[in-house]
Amino acid sequence: MIQSDSAPAVGELELVDQARQGDTAAFGELVNRYERNIFRLARHITQNEEDAEDVLQETFLKAFANLSQFQGHSKFYTWLVRIAVNESLMKLRRRKSDKLVSLDEPVETEQDAVPREIAAWDENPEQKYGRAEMNAILSKAIDSLSPGFRTVFLLRDVEELSTEETATALDLSIPAVKSRLLRARLQLREKLNRIFRKHGDTPIHL
Repeated sequence: MIQSDSAPAVGELELVDQARQGDTAAFGELVNRYERNIFRLARHITQNEEDAEDVLQETFLKAFANLSQFQGHSKFYTWLVRIAVNESLMKLRRRKSDKLVSLDEPVETEQDAVPREIAAWDENPEQKYGRAEMNAILSKAIDSLSPGFRTVFLLRDVEELSTEETATALDLSIPAVKSRLLRARLQLREKLNRIFRKHGDTPIHL
């Protein structure tokens, strides 16, 4: 059973084991821990609140129904992300409103690296735009990436999964993850530069 609030937090794998034994409260705790992240990820991929809600429900329903398939070779959250990404991409395929980049398509494997952080402008952008407006600008730029690149970027730079965890979640090779992440960052930099040039700001350099 789940421990009280005053007790140390139960570990992820322990909760999974308890859920496998039929402890629905243990699975409920896993839902509580990860539902916000899964919903945010699904919303970014599908770009639709209702679809994201559907993905959230389907992800946890499928996870619960297939707990026996989780072998513990990766984090449970990584396994959840893989289910959520698949459900989100299925939503996009059904809508046919986005030019989908298949996560299985071959890609070049550039080994060039770029810094994760976007360099600061000469003027603090929050001073000019405000936090809410900056978040809206960044979110719009991320959403404009093609699904294949957007998903890798979200997992690595937003959810902060490691390259290895991202590769596992998306069933990609590590070089493919690095390649897509590089392309996503370069595309995002260019999109943001175009936005801020219109406002007379200094271009972003990665």
